[in-house]
Amino acid sequence: MENLKLKGRFNEIKGKLKQKFANLTDDDLLYEEGKDDELYGRLQQKLGKTKDEVQTLVNSYLK
Repeated sequence: MENLKLKGRFNEIKGKLKQKFANLTDDDLLYEEGKDDELYGRLQQKLGKTKDEVQTLVNSYLK
């Protein structure tokens, strides 16, 4: 269910993440269906956060 929410609202989430973290690029935020782990991995590397922290951050925008 979470993946469907992420897919449906990703453009909105992407904009919020770019506002909060100016160092993120469109390539960092490239979302492909079924490749959520790759997205989280890129965000982890770029933001210096754990996977759980990144997932919590993204999930906070889903509410």
